[in-house]
Amino acid sequence: MTQLVVHGNRRSSDRAHLLARGGQQVPDISSLVPAEFGGTEAQEQQRHATISCVIPAYNEESTIADVLVSLLSQTRPPDVVHVVINNTDDDTPEIAGQFVGEHTRVVKGETYRTVVHVHDIGENPDKKVGALNYGYFVSRGHDYILGVDGDTTLDRRCVEWLEKEMVTDPRIGGLSAIYTFDKSKVHGAMAKFLVAGQRAQFAGFNMDNLVRGRNMAVLGGQCSLFSVRALESVMYRHHQSAPWVRDSEVEDSKLSLQIKDAGFSTKISARARAFVGPMTTLRALHGQQVKWNFGGIDLLWPGQRGDSKGQPLHPNLRLRWYENISMVFNIGARMGFLLLLAAALSIDAFVFNPVWLIPPAVATLLNLRIALSMHDKSAVDIVYATLVAPAELYMWVRMGHFVTAWVQFFARVEKDNWAAQAAAERGRGSAYVMPAVCAAATFVVLIFAWSQQSIGVQSAILSIGWPVLYLLTVLQTVFMLKKLVRRQRGFTV
Repeated sequence: MTQLVVHGNRRSSDRAHLLARGGQQVPDISSLVPAEFGGTEAQEQQRHATISCVIPAYNEESTIADVLVSLLSQTRPPDVVHVVINNTDDDTPEIAGQFVGEHTRVVKGETYRTVVHVHDIGENPDKKVGALNYGYFVSRGHDYILGVDGDTTLDRRCVEWLEKEMVTDPRIGGLSAIYTFDKSKVHGAMAKFLVAGQRAQFAGFNMDNLVRGRNMAVLGGQCSLFSVRALESVMYRHHQSAPWVRDSEVEDSKLSLQIKDAGFSTKISARARAFVGPMTTLRALHGQQVKWNFGGIDLLWPGQRGDSKGQPLHPNLRLRWYENISMVFNIGARMGFLLLLAAALSIDAFVFNPVWLIPPAVATLLNLRIALSMHDKSAVDIVYATLVAPAELYMWVRMGHFVTAWVQFFARVEKDNWAAQAAAERGRGSAYVMPAVCAAATFVVLIFAWSQQSIGVQSAILSIGWPVLYLLTVLQTVFMLKKLVRRQRGFTV
């Protein structure tokens, strides 16, 4: 009834053109799909909507078993699971292959049958996008497609809640789970610090979306449920042969915009939760965040860049604009304070004012409120929020990612950020240290230039610089206070 579908030797290099391009925005890979998955036969009538889960897997030997176990342990398991393995040179196919076949689960007297298939499509030039589109074609005939990353495990009621929300509101074209990170398998001081920072970052992002009518700007590929009807509308409107396109660094953001343009809503679930794979090194985090930031810039920047058209006024991108503007304020305030402090100390002109303690105090309270809103908060999350240093250090790390992405964008550097992230996760590359080197070099150059000025010029710079910094800091504090006092309406992240 089921089989392990393997297309040749995945380690050979002579299949680089496995997915032939047909001159369209995405490769038409429907011809590669085995006939048994063509969706031409009538689907079995069930009491629920039918859900096909697609897992694009690239070197996931350490996590794929946990992902499949979490799916098969759901209170409402998917009807079918397609593990689409691409560009893999580890033991992912063998491990996933142990789950191939039919699995039966009885929940509250109701019997669910889930069939697991594994497809090794070998070397795929379109990487994750190609795997997702392959999964779409083998899922035809189902009502919904659940996209799950190969390192994402689901809370046991995740699929149940996603299905209930989608079925009860046909206007929803895509529904994202609430993302967080599992701390239990993280070891080492640096890894724990980075995971704590990522948990706080994701918690703030999720809460921003929840309190804005649950409108989700990005249907993340980590765990999102898509209406097949919405995906077909996107393909028709944009003349695509498949839903996902490789024009963007963030294929999930691009599809989210297209679903919204097709007249559907994109939402974040109020209850469904998923635990995504964290970045546990500075190198890996840099690769991931630069790709995300660059892709976001590409979508919101006006004008046409290749096949991707910027949509700066798109409603799904309002939060991205807010994030970018907020990051500019953060960089300006911190760099400005350090430079003015060093300059004032150099001529013995600094006078401490307790007013400067207000912004970090408000920031700490905001971090604490975000930590308290976490569904699975722990002592580590509370300590991270209340101690100023960890959150401040993580903000400097994020600022480096932000600046790197913008420099890469304006320099029009032709770089494969997918490959860069993959290399970073394997421990290769040193680009993550460049933001710190550049910041230090800028600081040294400006201080040297300062030392060459006369006392009169130095006094004039300080008399102008400090008031500008005051204004910038006041604006930041007002925005933080607004987020601090806003109603969270009972949501937890």
